[in-house]
Amino acid sequence: MGSALPLGEPVPADGSLPAGIRIDQATDFGVYLHVPFCRVRCGYCDFNTYTSSELRGARQDQYADTLLREIGLARSVLERAGGTRPASTVFFGGGTPTLLPPGDLARMLDGVRKAFGLRDDAEITVEANPDTVSPAVAAELAAAGVTRMSIGMQSAVPRVLAALDRTHDPDNVRTAVSAAREAGLDVSVDLIYGAPGETLDDWRSSLATAVALEPDHISAYALIIEDGTKLARQIRRGEVAAPDDDLQADMYELADDLLSVAGFDWYEVSNWSRGPEHRSRHNLAYWTGTDWWGFGPGAHSHVNGVRFWNVKHPAAYAQRLAAGESPAAGREIPDAAARGLESVLLRTRIREGMPVDELLGEGRHAVAALIADGLIEGRDALRGRVVLTRRGRLLADAVVRALTP
Repeated sequence: MGSALPLGEPVPADGSLPAGIRIDQATDFGVYLHVPFCRVRCGYCDFNTYTSSELRGARQDQYADTLLREIGLARSVLERAGGTRPASTVFFGGGTPTLLPPGDLARMLDGVRKAFGLRDDAEITVEANPDTVSPAVAAELAAAGVTRMSIGMQSAVPRVLAALDRTHDPDNVRTAVSAAREAGLDVSVDLIYGAPGETLDDWRSSLATAVALEPDHISAYALIIEDGTKLARQIRRGEVAAPDDDLQADMYELADDLLSVAGFDWYEVSNWSRGPEHRSRHNLAYWTGTDWWGFGPGAHSHVNGVRFWNVKHPAAYAQRLAAGESPAAGREIPDAAARGLESVLLRTRIREGMPVDELLGEGRHAVAALIADGLIEGRDALRGRVVLTRRGRLLADAVVRALTP
């Protein structure tokens, strides 16, 4: 059910932003719609998600109406702070958004459209479990305005899926991709590498299968063991082995090699696309620090330097909104040091990197040593940008520590 929420100051019952915070109409605005429902809980997952037995007073069939109440509240908050902006991107994440009927997702999207408007070129993404996508579902989502589907493939190898507690039929990935294509949607597939027992050949097979699907975008994430998950407990008890860092590095390099040959360009440490037009604009908004509002239990938001987050459980979320109150559990305004660290942490992950002249003091002086160590591209540094080499991508945390002493 996700990690603990951060501490922060209380949020007024009406959700108002702090005094003096005004909306910058020139800044892009993204919308995240969290659907916190899953059929089963995957052993590695630390997201704020719930199976039917964990809902305790919340109902899936009422969820769209509840979330629409938060959209209405957000519109009022933003209007008081200087006005709304059309959404540049909308992202349905989870959980499994496609566990809800397509009509519910369409109503939520229509609520965003009515409250804020959508830019003519808005990117609208729905995450999907392969078992929940049919031609009819994909067609209904496309008719509602969805432009992109992100399909949770994770692996093409059944025993690797079993190690991750993924229950979908691997054959349904191809069916889901075909359905999305027939509906005219852009397609991304998501992969995870480093599962217990997964070999380099297993990973090669998954990559080859993903490439053969001819998606527009592929995400490949290293498995991270999160405290409190089933997988963390299994590793602690010695039932399965922890991920091997060296093997995961080999897997990353294999992914970069095979995807590059297949025509995919890396644009963020864990993401590749067939050209800039197929990048995930919504995720790029997070990495570059624009504004977004996250709707749903446990969702996080960022508006002009203010960060706030909602109560975690769907029942508590629904109760707050039914009472006409904001579901926000807390908020903060990071200081300059925290903002600087976050900027380096996020912007060095993307292909364009970040300006050298935005680094402070010793961090700027560290650039030469990082070039010598093969972690930063020398030519880009001469042009005033910090851009990671492939080795730097593998050691991104070390680069951030050097740039933010």
